[in-house]
Amino acid sequence: MFERMREDIRSVFHRDPAARSTLEVLICYPGLHAVWLHRIAHALWSAEWKLLARTVSHLGRWLTGIEIHPGARIGRRFFIDHGMGVVIGETAEIGDDVTLYHGVTLGGTSWNKGKRHPTLADGVIVGAGAKILGPFTVGAGAKVGSNAVVTKEVPPGATVVGIPGRIIPRAGESDDALEARRKALAEKIGFDAYGVGEDMPDPVARAIGQLLDHLQAVDDRLEGMCKALTALGSDYCAKDLPQLRAEDFAVVRNAARSARAPVSDTDTPTP
Repeated sequence: MFERMREDIRSVFHRDPAARSTLEVLICYPGLHAVWLHRIAHALWSAEWKLLARTVSHLGRWLTGIEIHPGARIGRRFFIDHGMGVVIGETAEIGDDVTLYHGVTLGGTSWNKGKRHPTLADGVIVGAGAKILGPFTVGAGAKVGSNAVVTKEVPPGATVVGIPGRIIPRAGESDDALEARRKALAEKIGFDAYGVGEDMPDPVARAIGQLLDHLQAVDDRLEGMCKALTALGSDYCAKDLPQLRAEDFAVVRNAARSARAPVSDTDTPTP
C-alpha cells in the first residue's frame, strides 16, 4: 500500500511542475486524496459493503470536489490535476498513467444496467471540462481537448477536439496542396491566415476555411469558362479582374492581430 502511495506522489512530480515538496503534495493535492479514498471505497465495494463504500465515496466528494463511484476501476499512477468537478461513473475503467484535469466527466448515455461508462486506456490525457460519454474505449496515448464532447471510440494516439468530438488529422495526413492554396487566397484577399488550418478547433476558423475553399473553386470555374469562351473567339474575359489592395484590409487585419495579442503584466485596463 505504501509503495503505491509513493508511486502516486512521484507521478505528481512527473506531471505537475508546480509541485515543490512531498509535504506539499500530501497536504494540498485533492486529486491525490480522492484517488486514495477511492481505493478504500473500491475495496469495500468489491467486498459487498456497498453502503459503506458509497459513504466513503461521498466523504471523498465532500472533501475534494471529485466524485468517483466506488465501482469504477482505476489503474496505477492515475493523476487528477486540480480536480474540482470531476465525475467518474460506476462502470468506468481507467488504465495506468492517465491524467484528468478539472471538470472532466466520464459519464453514461443510458439508464440500463451493465457497462455504460467509458474505458480510458493507458496514458490518456483528458483536458479541462471534457465530457466522455458512453461505453466505448479511448485508445492508449490519446488526448481529449478541453471542453470536447466525445461519444464515439477514439483510436490510440489520436487527438480529439470540439463538440461533437472530432479527430484531428496527424501531420502529413492533411492535403498540403489545399492548405497552400487556402493560405495564398487568404493573403490575396487580405485575411491573416493565422488559425485557418485544419487542426484548429475554432468554428469561426473552420467557416473561414470553407469560404476560402469556395472562393477558390469559383475562381477556378470562372477561369475555365473564360478559356472556353476564348477558344470560341469571344473577348468577354479579356479584361482583368479588379485587384484587391492589401491596404484596404490593413485596418481589419491589424485589429484581428491586436485581439489575439496576449495582455502583458504591465497592461492596465482603462475605465
